[in-house]
Amino acid sequence: MSTIISQQFTRSLLAAGLALAGTVISFSATSTPAQAGTNGYSAKLTAALEAPKSKVINGVVWNCEGDACRGAVDGSAPRNVCVKIAKNFGPLASFTGPKGEFSAEDLQRCNAAA
Repeated sequence: MSTIISQQFTRSLLAAGLALAGTVISFSATSTPAQAGTNGYSAKLTAALEAPKSKVINGVVWNCEGDACRGAVDGSAPRNVCVKIAKNFGPLASFTGPKGEFSAEDLQRCNAAA
């Protein structure tokens, strides 16, 4: 009888271990960013800055060096962020957010609004 209980316990333990492993694997797959490197915004200026420049915009520190600028996502609409970056650092050649790069039309509207 103890052999039957031992086998049932072993099977239960194995099933629990597999369930735990499956949970860990599925959680890690869903919590991994879909696109690495798009954790925030990035912008490329049409003209490089002479010196590195940092500025707080909507509570987020934006760092620009040369023609590249980076800042974290602040909850604002990407179009609004684009306009504020263009106003503060100059016209943009490209703008990328968590959902991807702006189209040429969106970028033109962004620069025009700045």
